[in-house]
Amino acid sequence: MSKGLKLTDILVTIVIAVVFGIIYRLWGDVSNVVKLAGLQLDQLVYGVWFMAATVAALIIRKPGVALLAEVAAASGELLTGSQYGIESLTYGIAQGLLAELVFALFRYRSFSITTVSLAGIGSAVASLVFDAFKGYLIDLQTWNLTLYFAFRIVGSIFFTGMCAYWLVKALEVTGVTQLVRPASSADYQALERKG
Repeated sequence: MSKGLKLTDILVTIVIAVVFGIIYRLWGDVSNVVKLAGLQLDQLVYGVWFMAATVAALIIRKPGVALLAEVAAASGELLTGSQYGIESLTYGIAQGLLAELVFALFRYRSFSITTVSLAGIGSAVASLVFDAFKGYLIDLQTWNLTLYFAFRIVGSIFFTGMCAYWLVKALEVTGVTQLVRPASSADYQALERKG
């Protein structure tokens, strides 16, 4: 399989990003409602904002896809009137970059639930670094800051890792992913066994 991005790969990545850009825009309202419960519970749902990177990487499985998808989704969120303004784009770049780095560390050969969850953690770390630069984290007491970090990481593992993985697995069952991902040798061996 060629590692370079083809026009089809880019277009599919952008379509995924557009869908997630709309989800990201709407997710701000969901996060605000969850925030009302207090105790940093909104951090548990934060991982949804990293999903474009992992879903696209799981479908396309080529270098650059995670970064492209996250930046494009963040751009879409910004263009649809994100309550976070330009900040959504700067976060998206950092989040996509760290997710991409995780896939690169595995040389784009592992797309397991563990690898995807690590990519989610990478995106969470990127967002936490940006949060730290805003300066409000130092106002939190230690127990509150611990909840903040822990819930962000847990939410990232669940949404960005596990949910993205399950979503793409469900798409694979329908055969949709085969439109953009060529058949593997295992696919051909399965055909030979049936014949």
